[in-house]
Amino acid sequence: MNYSVAAPYVWDASFADAPDCLLSADQCVVKAQHYFVKGLIEIPVTGSDEVFSWGVWVSLSRENFSRAADLWDTPGREAEKPYFGWLTTDLPLYSPSTLDLKTRVHTRPVGERPLVELEPTDHPLAVEQRAGITMDRVHEIAEALSHDVGGESG
Repeated sequence: MNYSVAAPYVWDASFADAPDCLLSADQCVVKAQHYFVKGLIEIPVTGSDEVFSWGVWVSLSRENFSRAADLWDTPGREAEKPYFGWLTTDLPLYSPSTLDLKTRVHTRPVGERPLVELEPTDHPLAVEQRAGITMDRVHEIAEALSHDVGGESG
């Protein structure tokens, strides 16, 4: 019931050994100028208690990234106000592209990925997050992604 992307859209394998770049399971820094966190876009599955999740990367300002990093292992961090960010994951099933959609990143308790809330626009992904999707749509997504080797499902 989820699909996750390993790195932000702008990440390049050549960055892996650069001293000013970092890619972990939760955070990414590119050339000490661009800062990203991994979070979940959660979409309710209508008629059930299930949730489908997209594991995505969101760019944050340097200040907000530093604040999130400082609180990463701090109990109570979920009281933090949401951070503004730009979606930096291109999800292949949506048109137009999901790149650069406006988001709010909600910190959750230690050990949980942040919740990524999309700006309520008419973009198909934002509509799905607000309205939910059917189990048939979940199966459609799974089928379409079964041929994609760039992501991780689970």
